[in-house]
Amino acid sequence: MHPFEYDRATDADQAVAVVTADPNASFLAGGTTQLDLMKDGVLHPDRLVDITRLPLGGITHTASSIRVGALTTMEELAADPVVSERVPFVREALLLGASTQLRNMATIGGNLLQRARCRYFRDPAVAACNKRSPGSGCAAIAGIQRMHAILGTSDHCIALHASDVAVPLTALDAIVHVQGADGSRSVPLTRFYLPPGDTPHIENVLRHGELITAVEVPLLPEGARSHYLKVRDRVSYEFALVSAGVALVIEDGVVREARVALGGVGTIPWRARDAEDTLRGARAGTDSFRGAAEAALAGARPLPGTAFKVELAKRTLVRTLETVAGALS
Repeated sequence: MHPFEYDRATDADQAVAVVTADPNASFLAGGTTQLDLMKDGVLHPDRLVDITRLPLGGITHTASSIRVGALTTMEELAADPVVSERVPFVREALLLGASTQLRNMATIGGNLLQRARCRYFRDPAVAACNKRSPGSGCAAIAGIQRMHAILGTSDHCIALHASDVAVPLTALDAIVHVQGADGSRSVPLTRFYLPPGDTPHIENVLRHGELITAVEVPLLPEGARSHYLKVRDRVSYEFALVSAGVALVIEDGVVREARVALGGVGTIPWRARDAEDTLRGARAGTDSFRGAAEAALAGARPLPGTAFKVELAKRTLVRTLETVAGALS
């Protein structure tokens, strides 16, 4: 492993100042992915600033939202009764996203920032990776493509965004609160991630030294129902081939409100707004659900190894919609 210096932050201002001043410094929280990437030689910071002792954990509630401290663990958020009652698809995504051991270590802020699961990004022996080495090419495009994206891709990168909980949080229009050297700001999660374009190494809007402090999660209205469905090669400890997070409000058999996001198919957590538009005002049923699935995948750009994901994503979304509608009937 590349040698590094270790600092333990005493407050958020100090942590931000230290990392901002050092272009080769990084924050350290749960470290469940970060340390693996350091051991593999993918990441090589010169300094790690440990933020785990900062008061950035905990969950607070209002009538319309919950505020989740960035250091809240996945397990703590999944156990929150308001999450279970008002945004159950968030809980489902958390429980399906990692083993119990990892959920007790991994933080919400870190989960949102987890790096791509692309095997070529994670293997320094592969020279061509625009995420790891800008301008070097993308080995995945001509390589093994099965676990890669079909939405939001570019000629420079097809790496998949791996977070499960980011899918329902994107559907809910969650807000990411950030502290930096220039003060605090808030960023909608739908604008937080950046598709690869010709700069795949720039994955989100965070500036160097900015620290996620909290995530604000709007609650679904009373009477809404939601579900997160994850399709994968094995039942546990596996990333999604395709996933769908759906929330619906149905009145008199008509969809009044719909929130739809997809995982396992996008270079970013994919908000399926065309599917939402198709659903609103439509009769809740298989025909409208299939129409929504067609709309959601209309922009897909599959390669030979990912072509199966188009139909799989459509079927996954239809099944998720049917599950939610069945709970509302």
